[in-house]
Amino acid sequence: MDRLREIIAIILLAAILGGGAFYAFKLANRKQVESAQISALQKQVADLQKKLGIVSADQKTLSDTEAQNRQVIHQKSQDQLLTEAVAKVSPSVASIVISKEVPNLTVTYENPFGNDPFFKNFGYQVPVYHQNGTTLKKVGAGTGFIITSDGYILTNRHVVNDQTAQYTALLSDGSQKAAKVIYIDQNNDIAIVKIDGKFTPAILGDSTSLQLGQSVIAIGNALGEYNNSVSVGIISGLNRTITASDAANGSTEQLTGIIQTDAAINPGNSGGPLLDLNGNVMGINVATVQGSNSISFSIPINTVKTIIKQVIGK
Repeated sequence: MDRLREIIAIILLAAILGGGAFYAFKLANRKQVESAQISALQKQVADLQKKLGIVSADQKTLSDTEAQNRQVIHQKSQDQLLTEAVAKVSPSVASIVISKEVPNLTVTYENPFGNDPFFKNFGYQVPVYHQNGTTLKKVGAGTGFIITSDGYILTNRHVVNDQTAQYTALLSDGSQKAAKVIYIDQNNDIAIVKIDGKFTPAILGDSTSLQLGQSVIAIGNALGEYNNSVSVGIISGLNRTITASDAANGSTEQLTGIIQTDAAINPGNSGGPLLDLNGNVMGINVATVQGSNSISFSIPINTVKTIIKQVIGK
């Protein structure tokens, strides 16, 4: 009898404990469901606030901080891109000096009537110039950039158009090389000259990828005095048609498909490269509007790629 009572007591205790465990399981499961429901509601509220433009103070502070950090990072990246692009291309940029044999002149003052006895005592004399040989002197300057490792240089036709002149390429390392004109394109204001040696060429980009507002860099021999001068601007216009004039010989020409930029391009910059932020050549600087506020022009590099291949086979 006592044994039977013990067995019944054990069965009842097991039933009570089992029921308690089941209840505890149901309670825990209910809390999980409620927690999941609360999380879902919080997400719905956050999505609704986002749609309505409602931002909490904490979120706004975080957003402002992130925006400032991104701006700093972007600015730093922009500066790095500029300096890296210039460092990459500068060794390939050459100042082209134009020299000519200039007469050495002396002046004397003489009676314009010669030995005519009637005028010999008039006391009137005029200057008369006499040539005493010639001297090779610098008469102008432009810019070009190396496009092959064996020394071919791309520049403007109007920089090297004088067949009686001599041309010298001044390189960024201070060396000087005699330059020989290989090709002149009268229609596109493009020329190719050659110097001897081995060099690092500039990389030619794809000018069809240019977009309005894109940052660009111009490098050149500004005013014929300041070689490898750098200026920065944006693409102000594409596919322009301009009429350019050459003050040296009074000629004019019409150029089409031209890039407009507000990067400073001064006399002497002609023939220099217009670069993107990757240091790729996008154009050849060709002209500026005198008296304007930063309106300059470049020939798209894609215009000359076919010519380069035809002339030098590369």
